[in-house]
Amino acid sequence: MDSHPTARRAASARRPATIGMLCAVAYAAMLIGQVVPAVQGILSYDPKDVVVVIGGFIYGPLTAVLISAITSLVEMLTVSSTGPVGFIMNVVSTCSFAVPAALIYKKARSMKGAIGSLAAGVAVMAAMMCLWNYIVTPIYQGVPRQVVASMLPTLFLPFNLVKGAINAGLTLLLYKPVVTALRKANLVEESSSAGKGKVNTGALLLGGALVVTGTLLILVLLEVI
Repeated sequence: MDSHPTARRAASARRPATIGMLCAVAYAAMLIGQVVPAVQGILSYDPKDVVVVIGGFIYGPLTAVLISAITSLVEMLTVSSTGPVGFIMNVVSTCSFAVPAALIYKKARSMKGAIGSLAAGVAVMAAMMCLWNYIVTPIYQGVPRQVVASMLPTLFLPFNLVKGAINAGLTLLLYKPVVTALRKANLVEESSSAGKGKVNTGALLLGGALVVTGTLLILVLLEVI
């Protein structure tokens, strides 16, 4: 008898619990990210995007939106001081990174697809946050729009590209171990993709390089080095 349908049904039944677990991990990642000083006092690095995009890679873009919204709402109600504006900016930032990545990866479930999807997610997120900061920051911070416009190419764009690169690198490093652990726990169904279970050295090297380089650039933006 084929055991795969039974395993798939079991994994599907556990899906809400798995998504809840990912929300909890994303919240914990957000708390860890708060130890990193804000650049210029307004731009904070947030590693929860890594968990959100992993959830999107596993279950699709709508799950990425769900995890982002739940985690950002709990953040707003517990530790954030930015209120609804911070909630909206949080969701826009995370979803503009995770949703395009999940959409592309859904069509190209390979290492090249993962790298391309993450690159697209970084580009979309950086562009979206320039637009949203241009619209929202003058209202929220009470500064002239011309001042914010002058900061877009020198602060907002570089920061979001660096943040996105770090989170893309962490995703490349963590996706395979996380999914493997979830499969062993029978929380996620087995994949029929070729190369299942194999470690891609190139992806690990690229992910590590992105994380190290991005971290150094964050330190430069913080004027630490």
